[in-house]
Amino acid sequence: MSASGVLSFTQQGWEQVLAKVKRAVVYLDSACAESLHWGCGSTRLLEAVGGPDCHLREFEPDAVGGGAKQPKAVLVLSCLLKGRTVEILRDIICRSHFQYCVVVTAVSHAVHLTANHVPAAAAAEMEGQQPVFEQLEEKLCEWMGNMNYTAEVFHVPLLLAPVAPHFALTPAFASLFPLLPQDVHLLNSTRPDKRKLGSLGDVDATALTPELLLQIRCLVSGLSSLCEHLGVREECFAVGSLSRVIAADLANYAPAKNRKKTAAGRASVVFMDRTLDLTGAVGHHGDNLVEKIISALPQLPGHTNDVMVNMIELTALQTEESKL
Repeated sequence: MSASGVLSFTQQGWEQVLAKVKRAVVYLDSACAESLHWGCGSTRLLEAVGGPDCHLREFEPDAVGGGAKQPKAVLVLSCLLKGRTVEILRDIICRSHFQYCVVVTAVSHAVHLTANHVPAAAAAEMEGQQPVFEQLEEKLCEWMGNMNYTAEVFHVPLLLAPVAPHFALTPAFASLFPLLPQDVHLLNSTRPDKRKLGSLGDVDATALTPELLLQIRCLVSGLSSLCEHLGVREECFAVGSLSRVIAADLANYAPAKNRKKTAAGRASVVFMDRTLDLTGAVGHHGDNLVEKIISALPQLPGHTNDVMVNMIELTALQTEESKL
């Protein structure tokens, strides 16, 4: 996988977003903000917004709405447009004066169909249609107070935060963690005696909770989009119980069948449970400068992979307190 391919995948996604943000109030959730930070930078977004004022806000329940002179909003979200996310979306719009609202989600429409319990056969018949997004567009107009206002909902695979040429992170899946031995007992609590799991080695997709399966499907959808951008047909390998489930889901991902038939290149994708190296993964040995920096400095708010550096001592803005 080329470094330029990963970076261009992220930048191409953000270019689709930037094309919509001119003179808009822009709301980002934490994962998308992190992808923007590493992919093309907030400066690029502010340049695309234009205008004398900065209208960049965090997508949260208490987010400030748009004023009377702010008719346009763009909301960039890393998650499914469902449940609490839609409630926050509604609340922000209802306390604003928007007339044009664009919602960008990093989750594909195919996954939204899965989240809404649409059978696979019915979903296959909807190819080229986006009923979930269309229904939300109607809701957006309703919340804006006029069905003649403009609403758009579309998918852009903002999966990666490319922190280095050959190293990218997936901020939206920072909480996705492999199963531990004690999780087997939790999974067994809802299974009949004849279908009890003996160990993590017995875990498959049918044993997982619907919430975890949906999170895995969101990841798989993003990885499939990456493979499509790179023009490759992937061969999946896995080490670990959860990795086996993810690899199998990617290998059998129905929306990717046509891509795999026409892809010119091939790529090997190796999934590995980090619990297989838990001590090394969470250890802080201080053997190198980067590790010392990450260990000593406070985390950048809203980010999972960056820290804050106090630059006040390099300026003339020192307060009496900072001089002590």
